[in-house]
Amino acid sequence: MKKPAHETRQHILDVTRALMTRKGYTAVGLAEVVAAAGVPKGSFYYYFKSKEEFGLALLDEYFSAYLATVDRLLTAEGSGAERLVAYFQYWKDTQGSDFPDDKCLVVKLGPEMCDLSEDMRTVLRKGTDAIIQRITRCAARGQTDGSISPAIPAPELAESLYQLWLGASLLAKLNDSTAPFDTALAASRTLLS
Repeated sequence: MKKPAHETRQHILDVTRALMTRKGYTAVGLAEVVAAAGVPKGSFYYYFKSKEEFGLALLDEYFSAYLATVDRLLTAEGSGAERLVAYFQYWKDTQGSDFPDDKCLVVKLGPEMCDLSEDMRTVLRKGTDAIIQRITRCAARGQTDGSISPAIPAPELAESLYQLWLGASLLAKLNDSTAPFDTALAASRTLLS
């Protein structure tokens, strides 16, 4: 029985996300995508007019799922500081794992895709802005509930924390070690207190 169109499209995105998380955007060719997905080349072009359109769909899909996770973590029970620490613990746990589906596409594909396409750079910017906005709201709640120091305005604190964790993710990849996440978590706790 043939899969419905939306399932085939989703299957191509799911399979290729794992490939690109391991190898990068430019290193994965169309032949590898269709082979991994088990679909003919024509099927790829039925769902995506180009590799760039596919890349945009992949990023949109990633941010949609990731932002739902961020929302769940940052609106859970606990103080603002507890929720932010839980989010960064989640980051440490997922980015330090060996599972490619857990890896952050911003870290893996961001620098590469930004140089290839203005549209992809825009999707990446909007997605990261949405993450920072959520961190900002949680930090502001924490400053209101007294669990986070008001010394740094919430928007600056959120951006600093996000940049800290992006840097930790890069260093973890370079060093093949999760130690940068431990350092980032300790620094985050200091910034929040």
